[in-house]
Amino acid sequence: MKIPTQRIEPGFYRHYKYDPSGEFANYSYEVLGVGIHTEDNCAPEDANMVVYRALYSSPSGFNENGLYYIRPYEMFIDVVEKNGEKIQRFTKITDPKIMENLESIKQTMYRV
Repeated sequence: MKIPTQRIEPGFYRHYKYDPSGEFANYSYEVLGVGIHTEDNCAPEDANMVVYRALYSSPSGFNENGLYYIRPYEMFIDVVEKNGEKIQRFTKITDPKIMENLESIKQTMYRV
């Protein structure tokens, strides 16, 4: 198992499929932290799975059920190609106004 050299910070992220002309929170997520597979006998410092949840609703209502997503760390930080350009699969959101709006959406969606 490859041990991550850095940790994913909890917070708000956008997936590379985010569409600025779409709904505000499309492909926006809240990263809760990292975890381990309980059957792999990993030490906490070997955590290699990113735990996150959506801040938008899919047409099927899937994300409204309060389900969490789990993605391998290496895949989360991976670089992908979009329109011929290499970009991060997920990008941390640091704009205070966007973060404030996503926090409000989170409060509504997850009754936090």
